[in-house]
Amino acid sequence: MPRGKSSSGGSLFYRRKHSWRRDELVSRSTLHLLDFDDGTPPEHAWRRKLSSHANRLKEFNVTFREAFKMMKLGLRLWSYVREEASHGRKAPIDPFTRESSKPSASQGVPLGGMGTGSISRGFRGEFKHWQITPGSCDMSPVMENQFSIFITREGGSKKYSSVLAPGQHDGLKKSSDDGISSWDWKLRGDRSTYHALFPRAWTVYDGEPDPELKLSCRQISPFIPHNYEESSLPVSIFVYTLVNTGKERAKVSLVMTWANSIGGLSHQSGGHVNEPFIGENGISGVLLHHKTANNNPPVTFAVAARENQNVDVTVLPIFGLSGESSVTAKEMWGTMVQGGCFDRDNFNAGPSMPSSVGDTVCAAVSASTWVEPHGRCTVVFALAWSSPEVKFKKGSRYHRRYTKFYGTSPRSAINLAQDALMKYKHWEEEIDKWQTPILRDERLPEWYKITLFNELYFLVAGGTVWIDSDLSSSLPEDSDLPLHNSTCNSTVPLIGSSPPDFDDKENVGKFLYLEGVEYFMWCTYDVHFYASFALLDLFPKIELSIQRDFARAVLREDRTRVRFLADGTWGTRKVIGAVPHDLGAHDPWHELNAYNIHDTSRWKDLNPKFVLQVYRDFAATDDMSFGKDVWPAVCTAMEYIEQFDRDGDCMIENDGFPDQTYDAWTVLGVSAYCGCLWLAALQAAAAMARSLGHDDYADRCMVKFAKAKHVFEAKLWNGSYFNYDSGTSYSSRSIQADQLAGQWYTASSGLPPLFDEDRIKCTLQKIFDYNVMRVKGGRIGAVNGMHPNGKVDETCMQSREIWTGVTYSLAATMLLHGMEDQAFTTAQGIFLAGWSEEGYGYWFQTPEAWTIDGHYRSLIYMRPLAIWAMQHVLSPPRAILEAPKVNTMERAYVSPGALQFLQDSVRKITPKSGCF
Repeated sequence: MPRGKSSSGGSLFYRRKHSWRRDELVSRSTLHLLDFDDGTPPEHAWRRKLSSHANRLKEFNVTFREAFKMMKLGLRLWSYVREEASHGRKAPIDPFTRESSKPSASQGVPLGGMGTGSISRGFRGEFKHWQITPGSCDMSPVMENQFSIFITREGGSKKYSSVLAPGQHDGLKKSSDDGISSWDWKLRGDRSTYHALFPRAWTVYDGEPDPELKLSCRQISPFIPHNYEESSLPVSIFVYTLVNTGKERAKVSLVMTWANSIGGLSHQSGGHVNEPFIGENGISGVLLHHKTANNNPPVTFAVAARENQNVDVTVLPIFGLSGESSVTAKEMWGTMVQGGCFDRDNFNAGPSMPSSVGDTVCAAVSASTWVEPHGRCTVVFALAWSSPEVKFKKGSRYHRRYTKFYGTSPRSAINLAQDALMKYKHWEEEIDKWQTPILRDERLPEWYKITLFNELYFLVAGGTVWIDSDLSSSLPEDSDLPLHNSTCNSTVPLIGSSPPDFDDKENVGKFLYLEGVEYFMWCTYDVHFYASFALLDLFPKIELSIQRDFARAVLREDRTRVRFLADGTWGTRKVIGAVPHDLGAHDPWHELNAYNIHDTSRWKDLNPKFVLQVYRDFAATDDMSFGKDVWPAVCTAMEYIEQFDRDGDCMIENDGFPDQTYDAWTVLGVSAYCGCLWLAALQAAAAMARSLGHDDYADRCMVKFAKAKHVFEAKLWNGSYFNYDSGTSYSSRSIQADQLAGQWYTASSGLPPLFDEDRIKCTLQKIFDYNVMRVKGGRIGAVNGMHPNGKVDETCMQSREIWTGVTYSLAATMLLHGMEDQAFTTAQGIFLAGWSEEGYGYWFQTPEAWTIDGHYRSLIYMRPLAIWAMQHVLSPPRAILEAPKVNTMERAYVSPGALQFLQDSVRKITPKSGCF
């Protein structure tokens, strides 16, 4: 059946109603008035009133039984967290340290391109979730960072002034009348609305604070698929569209204020300098040079606006929050209320004196214009930040990707701002070309279109780091040596090979993203398995680069001794042949496997997931060079995992501990999840072997596949689904939502199904009926485990959770097998629970999981990017769509060599083996 079509030939996609019409929140007359220069928000967007309550989010709690079972793990983890803290490092998993600012339902579209060090912006306008320094995330808003408006009607009879954000924020404290509490926080927000469609957002002020002025702010960041230059830029644009509906001319002054801070208490560390500048093409503003603490690389912000014949730009290079400042925040506000601009002589001020410890220094940029009666005008601001160097805790330093195009000078922030102000319209054209075909697809429900784009926030706000590999180095901490090309030999390489290096065959640098802001590990591979569809579709060269990193890692060894916290045993950090869990934490690419709860060299899902991802990417890109380069790692990974076929029946077995991505859910014997992945990996390896001309290897894989499939079905198929595992525990007969993960990848890669279609559909229907519809009527996603009696499996924390990314991947599997209604109903549960106004408030911070009562675990998580697996089904890559049908069993004759291979099996690889 063709993808995206119903069996009757029509479109049966679930719920095509328009539930997010603009005119429900913004009057049609206002939309019409703003409909020039893209000032009107799009028809399809996520929307909120600025007056909406940002409720506190509720974190999950373990049950008494779960806490008792994990008590020893908790004690070891607590000790490890303290040990890492004594070295000034953050533990990869730290459930004990809490942020001072508790998370709330207030997030919005983040700023900047990918890997730049991100700043998020809440839907009410606050700048928060600062991640300029890798691995550091300060959630608190910096309330000095605001846009404000000052309006004087001709004749001076009417005046309005207000910060363009509601004043009810935790970060707004009235400790000093000279500070920002002295500003006019008059915006109620009930006539102002936020509209988000990543990477852009619109805020419409419909007569606030001036009833006769319509105002729209459009936030734009350069996230442009397949553009590997501009998508790496640390810059955002704010376009203000003004419409005067009154009878008098109006002088309108917009002011952007910015604190010399990178979040938290960094503004008080001292040594910060502000400096006005005048650039080219009428662009001017203020540079804020930030001296970071703890020897972290410095950061320079550029706040700028563009002057033209209608717009005048002036600046106040420095003001403070206390009476001891030469100019206070209160005085700055009074100047704007009185005259609507600053003194033009301020451009001649030069760099300020470095700030004192404990002081906060800020800057302001004003753009003023006259708007005629019934006239319109546009004012544009830019925010850029130059943070050219990335430094990890164990000393390695790199230059960010954007420095390849802008250099490493702190003053490159000026050029970034200038180019953004000149090019943003072109960026928007490219964004429209990408998004419009999906937004206009009438088959698709509106919530899906909105959520599909907005879940991409994670590729900016997920702690991403994008480096220029031409300027990489691994230097001792505090080294004054210049950055240069080098390699690191901190690990023991495979015998006969060179140390790991930074060969960049994709010519896009190197890319990292966190498992989640609470789980500090780069490119966690068992989770990337779900999330990688987004990169494959939008930035395929980055996806191939990540796969190359893991292919090299498969062939590496690191004999460092590591204590595994689940059982307290000691083992090897990285074993040859085992796919690493992650690329590290404090020295990525060089010190792998930051995760130390379990020994992941014994996990059963990582190696099959590597083979499946490699084949999918190979098939989708039709990149023969990539296939040939990673093929040795594929063979090694397949050979390694065969040691877990304990009884020689060609099917791997789990070892009675949580040896897979569900790392709290014990599994024993043949399992639905890992066994299905193994079957899929055998078929994918065979298909890849045939494409590369290794027919004998393909034969051997498929002989094993035939035998393993028989074992798998015999031990797990119960007539309506595959049991969780072949053991005898209470969970063994559970219905696992993710049991067909291997089939999902098989179908997504254009390979033949692993099982009869009737069995696949029967299993999916069972999951839909039980895991989806029996939990809150299908309105919160698919619970991981469900007993056949209809009760949620509460064996452990993870069995009773709803995993957002797994729900999306389950929906993609349903789409692949013609179950469109079930697919969109299943996925819509994540939208309803996480993104809708009636849900739990997880927009732009989608967690890994929530419980049935909506309590979250691990906000801002990688796995929900799996919604792009659904789009992969709806719009498959051309290479897969046009490829000839693969028949991995096309040869009726199996060579004697293959039969001998089956009988002898592959030799078992132990962690101490030293050669391949």
